[in-house]
Amino acid sequence: METITLIFFIILAIFISGILTRVIPFNIPLPLVQIFFGGVISFFFDKGVPLEPHMFFLIFIPPLLFLDGWQISNFELKKEWFNIFQLSVGLVVFTMVVLGFLINFLIPGIPLAIAFALAAILSPTDPVAVSGIAGKLPVSKRVMSVLEGEALFNDATGLVAFKMAILVAVTGTFSTTEAVGSFIWVVSVGVITGILTTWILYLSRKKVIQKYGEELGSEVMLSLLIPFVSYLVAERLHASGVLSAVASGITMSRLELSESANPMTRMRRTAIWDTAKFILNGAIFVILGEQLPNIFKNSIVVASEYGYHNVFDVIFLALFICFILIFIRFFWVVISLNLTFFIKHKYRLVLNDENLRDIFLVSLGGVRGTVTLAGVLSFPLLLPSGSTFPARDLTILLAATVIIISIIVASVFIPMIVKDKVESKKQSGHDFKISKLVIELSRSKSEESLSDLYVQFKEIDSSLGEEEYLELVNRLWLEIEESLNLGENSEGSHSHKIIIEKKVRKSIIEATRKSIYTLAIKRDISDVEARDMVRRLDFYDVGFNNVK
Repeated sequence: METITLIFFIILAIFISGILTRVIPFNIPLPLVQIFFGGVISFFFDKGVPLEPHMFFLIFIPPLLFLDGWQISNFELKKEWFNIFQLSVGLVVFTMVVLGFLINFLIPGIPLAIAFALAAILSPTDPVAVSGIAGKLPVSKRVMSVLEGEALFNDATGLVAFKMAILVAVTGTFSTTEAVGSFIWVVSVGVITGILTTWILYLSRKKVIQKYGEELGSEVMLSLLIPFVSYLVAERLHASGVLSAVASGITMSRLELSESANPMTRMRRTAIWDTAKFILNGAIFVILGEQLPNIFKNSIVVASEYGYHNVFDVIFLALFICFILIFIRFFWVVISLNLTFFIKHKYRLVLNDENLRDIFLVSLGGVRGTVTLAGVLSFPLLLPSGSTFPARDLTILLAATVIIISIIVASVFIPMIVKDKVESKKQSGHDFKISKLVIELSRSKSEESLSDLYVQFKEIDSSLGEEEYLELVNRLWLEIEESLNLGENSEGSHSHKIIIEKKVRKSIIEATRKSIYTLAIKRDISDVEARDMVRRLDFYDVGFNNVK
């Protein structure tokens, strides 16, 4: 019963935090508010959330990474693949080596292998935390694509490196051949599993639809199941379930371009996934906040065991590690950006204000989160000899402190860096050209079918004139252009007329909706009939909901 009550309060905290961040006059990132609520919840429940790392990964990681892979721009991913590769593989390995030796030097009580394990699990960034902090800020599309792409793929590198370091700490042996072979297997099989699983499930879906028709609930359920199936199959093959979920999401985005799903299915699926993302994102940070008091409760004992006078020495050490992580990212980004630029243009990149701002954003955007927390909590309790795993409590304390500091640093400094950058709400010239290209291609493709329709209508109603029909077609095309936000860029009186028409339609729809409710309250029509009519009216209204 207590567990159910705890889950209820976690969901309540997510709901309240979402409202609070919109109500309070100053800007506080949603993850920090949710971590605070998690800390408050921990004082009312003795047991708290039993955070078993593997179960935690299974519940939260596959759907969130699947959705990130689904929503990330394939164009930007392909365009920035070299930068993403350098960050998700090169930077992780570089960070593990440099930070591992540094941790071992600063804290001799932590053996070198465990220092490497801690450095490896601190290397991956969190796509949930990144999008939670920077998603609503005017950060350039390129920077967000690089940060999200890096966070999607660096988990595999960091987790493989982490597992190798733990294996060395437990067994005392290391094999370069085994490490490289394991990495290749984990990455390649994970990606292939994600792609194949998604293709097989969708081909099966297509066969069922062709024979029995499309059912909305099953369609939505299938999209929810895909990431878990991909993740579990990959883990069963001892590959990366994380990469499998990401590959599934990217494959899903490609399949979506060629599928002919019912529009209502797409709308419902989008609504359900948006809700799931909001709840899962919030739950992660609330649970993180709920876990922190227990982690810090014994911090004084942990600090004294390793020769520190108080817990502030450990916090200062975590702050220093966080600073080193930012410095390593800054150094790596500058080097890799220059390398990429030199390969493309054969000369060195000039660091102007815009480039420096992007470099600082990428450096500060390396927020640690769920992967780091779940990974460090998976440290073994005992060695094979039966002795206590060395420095386990200290590494957990350091990792948890680094997570909090990295979120706070990013939450404070990223808005400061982008505060002078105004986000344009209108389409750029490039976007306008793309939309115009879509309309031109659509007009040419539909020309023949529209002519055939006119012939059919003419046979039914001989009074239908060609001029009247063309006027109808042109008006509908103008509405389509308006739905693609071309109306703001187009010239002439037709744009103004469309806006007037849409506002009038909006007013009529609202009056009709209120009338339905009034008749239902008076019992002139049944509540079932009222709900059905309002639902159909809402679907009609959706196409015109962009009028402000």
